[in-house]
Amino acid sequence: MSKRPIVALIYDFDGTLSPGNMQEFGFIQAVGKTPQEFWKMSDGLAAGQDASNVLSYMKMMYDEAKKNGITLRKENFRQFGQHIQLFKGVKEWFKLINEYGNVHGVQIEHYINSSGLKEIIEGSPIAGEFKHIFACTYLYNGKGEAEWPGIAVDYTAKTQYIFKINKGIFSAHDNTKVNESIDEDKKRIPYQQMIYFGDGETDIPCMKIVTMFGGHSLAVFDPDNPVKKPFADKLKRQGRVNFVTPAVYTKDSRTYRVVCAIIDKIKADWDLRQLEK
Repeated sequence: MSKRPIVALIYDFDGTLSPGNMQEFGFIQAVGKTPQEFWKMSDGLAAGQDASNVLSYMKMMYDEAKKNGITLRKENFRQFGQHIQLFKGVKEWFKLINEYGNVHGVQIEHYINSSGLKEIIEGSPIAGEFKHIFACTYLYNGKGEAEWPGIAVDYTAKTQYIFKINKGIFSAHDNTKVNESIDEDKKRIPYQQMIYFGDGETDIPCMKIVTMFGGHSLAVFDPDNPVKKPFADKLKRQGRVNFVTPAVYTKDSRTYRVVCAIIDKIKADWDLRQLEK
């Protein structure tokens, strides 16, 4: 029997750890567009053909790169990821929380659950902090060039990764194990030991699931964007999340205080369950 509970911190990426969409930190500029132009085209494609917004942006990236003679290999995406801006304190956040968990007898694991591109996230300065990155990917031909979407993660697809983290499954294509019936005490990370961070509509189903099953969800908001806090407050009023906090990740931040308090609660509840046994 493990003597340390595992606590999973699960993050959306765009708007949660970074103040913008990851495509806006190099890729869109490389294809000669402004972010406003690119997203208008992408959203127009989705609306015009009643298609997935995620698949539409992936096609738009592919088409615009091809028009501009840009080869999309994994290493190209990762180069764009090197320039992603992060919210205050994000780079130091993981060490802070890992240390807090270690001191308080908890094993911390960090996960990404994003509708952005896995290949770009893998190039970001924080890529090595995550146990696993669940996000959109491309399929690549024999030359290593992107040629078709491999995984498209929309707001409902995100929920499957909550169940996979629960059962300790890290394969994107394996749908057999995730649907197997497993006793609650055999699951790797109970929902009660999950903390979900998100900022937008694509996070709502995951927030609701984690909260409904006894975990904790945080709606974070960009403190420099006046439209973000009202949306986060709305999620709190609707019972989608437990906490609202600015997307600031320093040791003196509300985010740090909230997460440490949740970790304390998870550890206390886990200790009580061990005594019951």
